Amino acid sequence: MNIATIFSVFMALIVFVTGLALSSDSLKIFYDFPSVFIVFGGTASAAALSFQFKRLWVLFKLFVTRVFKGKGFNYGNMIKEVLLTLDSYRKGESLKSLAEKTDDFFFKEGLQLMDGGILDMNQVVQVMEERNENLYYLYVEDAQKMKILGKYPPAFGMMGTTIGMVVLLANLSGADAIKKVGPAMGVCLITTLYGTVLANFTFLPFADNMTEQAKEMYLKNRILIESFKLISEKTNPIVAAEKLNSFLRPSERLDWKTVLGGGK
Repeated sequence: MNIATIFSVFMALIVFVTGLALSSDSLKIFYDFPSVFIVFGGTASAAALSFQFKRLWVLFKLFVTRVFKGKGFNYGNMIKEVLLTLDSYRKGESLKSLAEKTDDFFFKEGLQLMDGGILDMNQVVQVMEERNENLYYLYVEDAQKMKILGKYPPAFGMMGTTIGMVVLLANLSGADAIKKVGPAMGVCLITTLYGTVLANFTFLPFADNMTEQAKEMYLKNRILIESFKLISEKTNPIVAAEKLNSFLRPSERLDWKTVLGGGK
């Protein structure tokens, strides 16, 4: 479970609700059923027209899996696992056994391809590079779909405001009409509020979150692709560590001495 993301969602809700509470003595004035219906119903309808319900359900499951259940990649731990795998392979452990030990699906796939004996090392690298590129494309496409959904709530918010303004102006008559303008305008603007909140507290941030995860996955897989070459050549783990550290910022680089116990 991604605790950081869940905490961020709750923090956003607290900021929003606190802002409403500080703005008025009664939170009831921020509720309007027609506005809720227009914004949420309109967004759902537009989303269904854009992607169909079946694809929306798949997108929702991906969203829950990646945003709430997913965790950020620790590149240092990934390199540590690679070094330990390389060291075990140099000592005679089979690739099949090493593949069964890892929880990373991409790493497991690469080791299994190397162990299969059908593809040579260049072909293994080529296949895994293509898979990484395609996975990145698919992940970014999913994030882009979420971003597309984010443009609908503000649009329906403005639509609700326009409807409210039409009704307001149509009934703007009588001696006490001016007294109705303030409350009526407040109701009109609630739809804009709903649309803005729905877009900027859900779709757009989560789209950016999914894009960031796609970039992290891409870098992690690039490190692993380089690892496959090093493992196949049974490279000295110290040399392997320095090569893999080249993918990372200086502050993120792994100290191979803590893994290899001073060198080999």
